[in-house]
Amino acid sequence: MKRKLRMGMVGGGEGAFIGAIHRIAAQMDGQMELVCGCFSSNPDVSLRSGRSLFLPDNRIYGSYREMFEEESLLPKDERMDLVSIVTPNHLHFEPAMIALEHGFHVILDKPITYNLEEAFLLRQKVEETGLILALTHTYSGYPAVKEARKRVSDGDFGKIRKIYVEYPQGWLSEKVENSGNVQASWRVDPKRSGKAGCMGDIGTHALQLAEYISGLKTTQLCAELDTFVEGRQLDDDGAALLRFNNGASGVLMASQIAAGEENALKIRVYGERGGLEWAQQDPNTLILKWNDYPSEIIRTGLGYMSGIAAHNTRTPGGHPEGYLEAFANIYRNVALTIGAWLEDTEPLPEWLDFPDINDGIRGMQFIDTIVKAGYDEETKWVKFPDEPNK
Repeated sequence: MKRKLRMGMVGGGEGAFIGAIHRIAAQMDGQMELVCGCFSSNPDVSLRSGRSLFLPDNRIYGSYREMFEEESLLPKDERMDLVSIVTPNHLHFEPAMIALEHGFHVILDKPITYNLEEAFLLRQKVEETGLILALTHTYSGYPAVKEARKRVSDGDFGKIRKIYVEYPQGWLSEKVENSGNVQASWRVDPKRSGKAGCMGDIGTHALQLAEYISGLKTTQLCAELDTFVEGRQLDDDGAALLRFNNGASGVLMASQIAAGEENALKIRVYGERGGLEWAQQDPNTLILKWNDYPSEIIRTGLGYMSGIAAHNTRTPGGHPEGYLEAFANIYRNVALTIGAWLEDTEPLPEWLDFPDINDGIRGMQFIDTIVKAGYDEETKWVKFPDEPNK
């Protein structure tokens, strides 16, 4: 690629947590630069936020509609190439759709939309435009997770039979949404978060990780959803039994009221001949387990890692890579893919390894299915929704 990609941002202004994470990730490898943004629905906050990032006033916008209109009128060598959308769930669909309509690639936080219908509409627009819509399912960006996926796809463990994935957090174990915690307030509000709380926020991460590593698709589940904090309108805890398209079964647990836990995402995958284990809080370590051989500890950054893991590794062994780098791997792979298209060349397979619109639809199907299963006492197993026109 002969130049940096020019990125805009929707959301991520003053007081936002995730916007800064996205900006660090986007610029970590020198492939992108932030050139414009609408950082808040409040024009004054957007202006202050943009100025704090040293953007010129004429590239700081009071609304995302204005930004897409104005940027599309700029010369090709000035306007943005893509936009990063880091807003609450109910403000994902419209800016993403308008961006695609104006010819801009999109990087979007998960879950992809407020409901499944919006996700299908976005996929239709992606197919019409041929543009990229990438989804920041961060945990699939870790080198050890890439290695785990490669080992499974190579058949090291034989046919996969069982998957356990858990994601306990404790930060919502008390009613912090009433104490000025902005991140909590919108996540527990069905008008902004959608029909699921904990399962929409972190359960979708757990499902995506299970399907990404195993290469399998969940076909149906049975579940229980709970709301432990009094007065909260959405689930803050739940669990599901899963069935996969190869006959494997699994267990998924997600909780935001597991007091004392931080981000204890963990997955175990078992096949006919062995299994693997990975934990997000020890991200550089992948454990391989065998019936007839001692367990192996695989560490990232060393010469025995696969090519796909090495591509997503920046530092030598013993130098920890974590959350920011995993985020950055998604941004870098998107940038390399767009850069190849700009030069009329084919992207390498490892560059195309980032979550996309179809991962977003899987997440929304999961939300619909687990909410139906979790609250309907007469229903045991619920199938994932069919695709449109099927």
